[in-house]
Amino acid sequence: MFNNLGYNKKLFILPFDHRSSFIKLFGFINPELVSKEKGTIYLAKEIIYEAFKKAILEGIPKEEAAILLDEEYGDKILKDAIEQKYNVILTTEKSGQKEFSLEYGDEFKKHIEKYRPNFVKALIHYNPDDDPLSKMRQQQKLQILNDYCHQNSYKFLLEVLISPTEQQLNNVGGNIEIYDRETRPNLTAKSIEELQNSNIEPDVWKIEGMETEDSYKIVSIQARKEARSNVGIVILGRAENAEKVEKWIEVGRKINGIIGFAVGRTIFWQPLIEYKNGRMGEEDTIQSIKNGFLHFYNIFNKK
Repeated sequence: MFNNLGYNKKLFILPFDHRSSFIKLFGFINPELVSKEKGTIYLAKEIIYEAFKKAILEGIPKEEAAILLDEEYGDKILKDAIEQKYNVILTTEKSGQKEFSLEYGDEFKKHIEKYRPNFVKALIHYNPDDDPLSKMRQQQKLQILNDYCHQNSYKFLLEVLISPTEQQLNNVGGNIEIYDRETRPNLTAKSIEELQNSNIEPDVWKIEGMETEDSYKIVSIQARKEARSNVGIVILGRAENAEKVEKWIEVGRKINGIIGFAVGRTIFWQPLIEYKNGRMGEEDTIQSIKNGFLHFYNIFNKK
């Protein structure tokens, strides 16, 4: 177990490290983007960043807010955010991959050290019933990143997405809502346990939202088991509608160990579509995204 494991301050993340989904948003067909297309994505991310800064000015404490961003389209923003002493989370995984792989392979350390962010993040698709060899490959790659972060005083944030296997979905009659409500909580706890047993020890787990306090408790107990009492959990939005994310946050905020959320596309996707289609100007788009971020912050913190 690493010294100083965990992060137990509040943490409200505006994630816009998406790459492949931004390409789809703007209708770019070829993933090898030309300069003008890249510029469109740069601008969209600048708009989100401006909304983040305004949200801090209007109520979210600077020390509790964070951006989650990629180097590919966010280099300029990352450098500015570090200079402005915002909390910065740098993503490390290749975008749109089923199996975890580092964006820059063996060069990943150099890219982290370029920015020296507060947190380093990885995303994995992981189900306890997945192919054992696939799980082992992911565990081995994650452990390299995990050890590097802890040895170099970077907080490690791990996002775990648990898609159902065909059999798990059949067990609930193909109903994804029943799977989410009745099956995924235990799978999440089991996934965390398996990763912990593989010496993967995030300071913060980023998990999919859940319907009940008991579901969150199952996960929190496992995440904070034994000498992990300071490990935190943030609830991700999973691009769901605002009503569902509100419920997840409302339920989860009461649970020991849950320190905040990471909600991105639920907040910025529709405003960016309106902006792209010319139905909303840049300033109104910034205001709309800012209001969305503040909205979920206020839900988490309401008395």
